[in-house]
Amino acid sequence: MKRIAVAALAVLALAGCNNSPTRSELATEGVTDAMIAAGNGEEWLTYGGDYAEQRFSSLDQINAGNVGELGLAWSADLDTARGQEATPLMHDGTLYITTAWSKVKAYDARTGSLKWEYDPEVPRSKLVEVCCDAVNRGVALYGDKVYVATLDGRLVALDQDTGQVVWDKLTIPEGSQMAITGAPRIAKGMVLIGSAGAEYFTRGYLASFDAQTGEELWRFHTVPGNPADGFENAAMEKAAETWTGEWWKLGGGGTVWDSITYDPETDLVYFGTANAEPWNPAYRNTDGAGDSLYTASIVAVKPDTGEYAWHFQETPEDRWDFDSNQQITVTNLEIDGKERRVVMHAPKNGFFYVLDAASGEFISGKPFVEGINWASGLDPETGKPDVNPEAKYELTGKPFVGVPGAVGAHSWSPMSYSPETGLVYIPTNNTPQYYAHDPDWEPGETGFQLGLDVSGGNFPADKGVREAIKASLNGALVAFDPVAGEIRWKVDQPSPTNGGTLATAGNLVFQGTSTGEFRAYTADTGQQLWSFETQTGVLAAPMTYAIDGEQYVAVLVGWGGVWDVSAGALGGGITPNVSRLLVFKLGADGELPPLKPTPALVLDPPAPEGTPEQIALGEKLYTNSCSVCHGSSAVAGSLNPDLRHSSTLGKKDLWQQVVHDGLLAQNGMVAWNKQFDREQIEAMRLYVLKRANEDKALESGG
Repeated sequence: MKRIAVAALAVLALAGCNNSPTRSELATEGVTDAMIAAGNGEEWLTYGGDYAEQRFSSLDQINAGNVGELGLAWSADLDTARGQEATPLMHDGTLYITTAWSKVKAYDARTGSLKWEYDPEVPRSKLVEVCCDAVNRGVALYGDKVYVATLDGRLVALDQDTGQVVWDKLTIPEGSQMAITGAPRIAKGMVLIGSAGAEYFTRGYLASFDAQTGEELWRFHTVPGNPADGFENAAMEKAAETWTGEWWKLGGGGTVWDSITYDPETDLVYFGTANAEPWNPAYRNTDGAGDSLYTASIVAVKPDTGEYAWHFQETPEDRWDFDSNQQITVTNLEIDGKERRVVMHAPKNGFFYVLDAASGEFISGKPFVEGINWASGLDPETGKPDVNPEAKYELTGKPFVGVPGAVGAHSWSPMSYSPETGLVYIPTNNTPQYYAHDPDWEPGETGFQLGLDVSGGNFPADKGVREAIKASLNGALVAFDPVAGEIRWKVDQPSPTNGGTLATAGNLVFQGTSTGEFRAYTADTGQQLWSFETQTGVLAAPMTYAIDGEQYVAVLVGWGGVWDVSAGALGGGITPNVSRLLVFKLGADGELPPLKPTPALVLDPPAPEGTPEQIALGEKLYTNSCSVCHGSSAVAGSLNPDLRHSSTLGKKDLWQQVVHDGLLAQNGMVAWNKQFDREQIEAMRLYVLKRANEDKALESGG
C-alpha cells in the first residue's frame, strides 16, 4: 500500500500551543456552519465557495448556450490603486469585498449601491515588510459578522449590517515582520488565519480564534523553535530532527499565507506551508541534509484542539521557494474502482497531488505543466521527488535555471473543480528562475533571507536577450484530470499570473487574464465563448450568485501583485492598474468609462558615474532589498515608482534624504539607515544610474 512513513506521526498525542480555552456556541442565526457546508447555491459564503474549496457553482442560468448574452450589470471603482486579489462573498443580498490595504466594502448585490465601508488604516510603511504588494484575498462570514485579516497582522470582526468594529485582535507577534494577505476561514465557530513572510525572520503557524470574542484558542507552529526553550508538542520535537545548525535564529519560515480548508466529513483542517528560511539550505542545515519539516507541506490538524493528524511534504528540503500554500480542494474520487475522500493540490513545484483526506496517504502525483527540470518525477509509492542533482546549486557551486521558478507553476490564483466534468481548472505559469549559491552570504543580512547570489540573476542589458527571455515567459489555463493524471485541454496565454477560475453547472469556466480580458470557456472542451475587456489585468478569482431569479457573475479587477512589483523588465507592467468590481448578468449592456491614457515616461538620466566596485555592490544590495518593490534590474512595474526616472538620481544628498533618512516615509518609503550606511546607499544610486543609462541607450538604438 502506498504510504508515507511520516503519516505514522498521527499516533502521537499532540496538542496545540496551550490548553485550548472554551469556545463559544456555534452560530444559529445569520451565516451558519450548515449553510457553509451546503455549498454555493444562490449565495457564496466562503472564499472557496464551500468548505471543500471547489469553486464550483450549481447555478446554470448562465450556460454555454447563452453566455454570449452576458453583459455588465454594474461596476464600482475602488480607491486603492494596487493589485486586487479578493473573491467577493454574497449573503442576504449584500456583496462583501476586500480591496488592497485590507479595506472592506459592502454593496447591494443587485444595484451596486455602497452600503458601508471600513478602513483598518494599515500603516503604509508596512509595505516594506511585504513581498508581493498590499493585497488582500477576501473576508469570511459567520453569524452576523464579517472577518478581515489585515496586512499589519490583525484579525478584525465587523458587524455585517453596519461595518462597525466588534473586536480587533493582533495575531502576529508584536514587532514581527509578518503580514497577512490571505482570507480567513471558518470552522466550527472558529476563525482560522496564518500569516505571510517566510523570508523575514519568521516562524510559521496556523492560529484559531473564537468567532464571537476573538480569543485565541490554539496555535500550531509549522517549524520547530529553539530546542533550548523546549518544544510545544511532539510534532515540533519530531520536526526538529529534520533541521540542523541553528535554524531558529532565522525563524525557520513555513508560513501559512493561504490555503486553509476545513472538511466536515473527516473533521480535519488542511493547510499548506511556505518555504523554509532562507531558501538556500546551506544556511539552515549547516551540518548536513534535512527535510526542514513542516515547510513546503500539507499539514492536517484537528479543529477543536489544533492537534496534529498527518502531514505530507511535497518538496523536501525546499531550496527553490516552492511554497505549498496553493488552494487545497477536497472531493470524492473513484480510484481503482473505489470511492475515496481525497485532497487535491497543485503547488508551485509543478506536480498535481492526490492524497487520502483521512490519513495523508500518497495516491498519485503527476506533472500539470511541461518542462519541469528540478525533479524527474515522483516516487510512485511515497510521492518523494527524484531531485535533479544540478538543481542543488548550493552543492554544485554552479548556477541553476529552474523550471518552474519561484513564481511557481501555480501560485495563489485559485483553481476550481467541476464534479460534472471531473476536471480541475488551474491557472499555470511558465517563469524560469535563476538560482546561485552565495558563498559570502551571512545570516542576518538585510533584505530577503535567501542565501543566494542574487546579483547574478539580474536582467541582461542586451536588447535581443531581453526579448528572447520575455518571449519565453507565459501562462496557460489547464484542465487537469486528477484521476488519470493527465491534461485534458489547455489554453495558452501570452503572460503568467492570470486570474483564478470559477466552474459552473452551466458547463462554463470563467477566468480573467493579465492582459485585460474576462473570459468564459466551455468546461468540457476549453472553447472560448465570450470575453469582456476589463481595461486592466485580472488576478482575482470570480464568483457567482443569484437574486430574484437572476444569476450574476462578479470579479475584482486591478493589476498588481508579485509579478508587477518584482518582475520589472521581465514583464511586470503588462497593463495599468484600474481597480474595480465588475458584476455581470444576462442581457445587461453596461459600459466602462473610457480608459485614460498613461503618459509615456522618457529616460533622461544624468551621466553615469562611480567605480565598477561601487556599482557591483549597489547591484547586489539593490537586487536583494529594493527589487521586490522597484523591480528587477531597476525596471518597475505599473504600481511602484521606477527609480530610473527618479529626480534624485543626479542629486546625491536628496537620494540620501529619501533612502537613508526616510524623507518619504509617509508614502511608504521608510528610512533604511538601520540596514545600510551612506556608502552602501550611494552604491545603490550609482547602480540605478548605470541601469538608467543602459536602458536609455537601448531605447535610442544604441
